Amino acid sequence: MQQKISDDMSQTAEHSQGREAPASRVMPVLTVVSHPQPQRIGERLVLEMLATSGRTASLSRNAPEFSRPGGLVTQPLGDPFVSRTPIQFEPGARGHLQLRVPENGTRVWVADEPVQGVREFSPEELQAGVPLVLAERVVLLLHLTSSSRESPPDGLGLVGQCEGIRQVREDISRVTDLDVPVLIRGETGTGKELVARAIHDRGPRRAGPFVSVNLGALSKELVAAELFGAQRGAYTGATKDREGFFRAAHGGTLFLDEVGEAPPEVQAALLRVLETGEVYPVGGHTPVPVDVRLVSATDSDLEERIQERLFKAPLLHRLAGFEIHMPPLRERREDIGPLFLHFARQELQGLDGVERLSSSDPRAEPWLPASLAVRLVRYGWPGNVRQLRNVVRQLVIGSRGLPHLRVDARLEQTLDSDAMPVPGGAPAPSAAVPTPPETKPQRRKPSEVTEQELLEALRACSWDLKATADWLGIPRPSVYVLIDRSSLLRTARDLSPEEITACFHDCGGDLDKMVQRLEVSKRALQRRLRELGLGSA
Repeated sequence: MQQKISDDMSQTAEHSQGREAPASRVMPVLTVVSHPQPQRIGERLVLEMLATSGRTASLSRNAPEFSRPGGLVTQPLGDPFVSRTPIQFEPGARGHLQLRVPENGTRVWVADEPVQGVREFSPEELQAGVPLVLAERVVLLLHLTSSSRESPPDGLGLVGQCEGIRQVREDISRVTDLDVPVLIRGETGTGKELVARAIHDRGPRRAGPFVSVNLGALSKELVAAELFGAQRGAYTGATKDREGFFRAAHGGTLFLDEVGEAPPEVQAALLRVLETGEVYPVGGHTPVPVDVRLVSATDSDLEERIQERLFKAPLLHRLAGFEIHMPPLRERREDIGPLFLHFARQELQGLDGVERLSSSDPRAEPWLPASLAVRLVRYGWPGNVRQLRNVVRQLVIGSRGLPHLRVDARLEQTLDSDAMPVPGGAPAPSAAVPTPPETKPQRRKPSEVTEQELLEALRACSWDLKATADWLGIPRPSVYVLIDRSSLLRTARDLSPEEITACFHDCGGDLDKMVQRLEVSKRALQRRLRELGLGSA
């Protein structure tokens, strides 16, 4: 049984990360999300005995002791409203974990549901993170971690200790001293520019310039001139020579964000620069040598854009000399507390109120209320870390002069709108949408997949092409090929502007409804909506 809980947790972590399981043991952890002493947010307690020996782990006011990753100071929860009578964590069957709450002990809630007696959590729930509220004052996140992988707090400017961020730190350390192009992938708002800056600041070009360019924000008519420079008179309004971002970054690093949005002609020019180390200014005929390390980033599925003939495959291969993947915030819930504290400290410094984060009174009302802390870790964060930073700013400014943070009704409604289900209380899936299998099928040849099987898998996975590939047991690029060959399917590129516009109005702008009706990739449809200027998709 002792080995079973550890093995099952390790397998869960492997599937969630999409890579082979690390050799280290995966263990359950308690991370502080809210505490009457805010400076303790982010402290952790590894429940090592559960995974290594199958022994019960106890938690009370006085023991055991929490510590900050990489820190030397340890201390118990210490909240006087938490009982001395311990709650207990016990190993269950098939990698499950049981929480046992004594009758006369601390009152415990899982999110907003009280726990009476025993509550059991599956490995999948532990991987997602389970918010536990003790005495309506202390909020802990019960989750999984890899015991042997720990990096210094705030290392490389990145806050967090989740598996994905530790991997990012390792990847940065591996590539900083190499002069290869780096492609950073991740959803919008995950902090891709922080990674680019860390690569520059710790690399041999740190003394040179760091130039950051958002290709999605540049005018399509002027993007070539902005990047490669232009000679006077090359176009209307060019009254003097323009240097261009490549030459401005000479001897340093050029960071190209939203590289997937580059127009075709710019893609061709980028490929030429990467191959020759020379740029041609607009209107010029003589190449100009440049010495630039290129780091690019995208939130687009570049393989899908290649299939839609919107991105050049050779350019992807040249940009991705080394790839780094930034995890979305919903996959790193244990980092939400430390990130919240980090941003709150920045905001309070501007308001001369940073001393609020260094309370020494264990009986004080928590500055971050338990109900708000639970909402933060349960929210889906579609805008990722950038959205969290904005929420922290709104809370701090909106609570000036108050003893603790106050959340207004509008923000409360937002945080409740996309909350993950309470463990054990999730609603049953709709009968209209088949549920994808829990385990991946064996790998198979794409030629074995019939058109009807492909269609059914796409519908079951809500037209998520990666999930469809996993369902069918084939590589994701093969899904694009099968769609192109199918007589039953079409792509978002095949839809006319009139059809998209009519569907947009019929569905009230609801992207998920549009995907189900039009039966095309959600990402590709989202791009078409942006191109047509419909909504904020």
